[in-house]
Amino acid sequence: MERIKQAIEKVKNQHSNRASQEQSRLGTQGAKFKPRSSDHEELASIRYEYTRVVKLQKEHLEKNRIVAFNKNDPKCMTFDVLRTHVLQKMEENGWRTLAITSPAPEAGKTVVAINLAMSIAQQTNKTALLVDFDLRRPKIGTYLGLHMERSLNDLLEGTAELKDVLVNPDMPRLVVLPTKSPVRNSSETLSSKKIADMIKDLRERYKSRIVIFDLPPVLVSDDAIALLPQVDCVLMVVANGMSTKREIEDCLRLLPKTNLIGTILNKADVEPQAYYYD
Repeated sequence: MERIKQAIEKVKNQHSNRASQEQSRLGTQGAKFKPRSSDHEELASIRYEYTRVVKLQKEHLEKNRIVAFNKNDPKCMTFDVLRTHVLQKMEENGWRTLAITSPAPEAGKTVVAINLAMSIAQQTNKTALLVDFDLRRPKIGTYLGLHMERSLNDLLEGTAELKDVLVNPDMPRLVVLPTKSPVRNSSETLSSKKIADMIKDLRERYKSRIVIFDLPPVLVSDDAIALLPQVDCVLMVVANGMSTKREIEDCLRLLPKTNLIGTILNKADVEPQAYYYD
């Protein structure tokens, strides 16, 4: 675990310098996303009249390590702490779109994405939209236990509109856009104008919304790299004992144009507060 920390620290300074330059460029841009009276009216007016509401099963969620829905679960605090760190950095920069990825498979990035989205949705001044953009191995719908009558696949095929594929998992201020099955030519799809237009729509429709994209691992394909230029910032999940120092350094080097908001050391025998490294 110490080697992982050293690898993260080694590259962190490079991203820190880049983030400082970006902060200067943005200037006071972040101020325009601070809550205003219209934002509170927006939150108060949320009604799921067109979005399909699906009740989740507690046993299924717990089986898949989804804990943030239950405030009585001590593990929920881990994601509340992560949420606070993430939202502070995003609000400082006026960011509203966040990608979650990892160097390699099986790091737990999808579990982190779902739990973080649930935690953000529990903030009364925020809404969260979770999008499954791991088009090679989509898992969000399965982990949540959603019966996906329609999904992103239908939207991409032109047989459904956005409002038809969004799902509210019976949790206030949270909406999910699941992907039911793998998508061919995933890299080309993620870099297409159709996806770019959709991201813009998702980001700008509500000022209170934080959009979280679950992306494929960086080192297994170019899918994540294809999409990251369209996203404000990225959170990297590293599984303890599963990624080498070289893999972590290679992954960080492949994110030159993104704003690395932080790195999570997952699957480690440490106190929950130590899961988040910045």
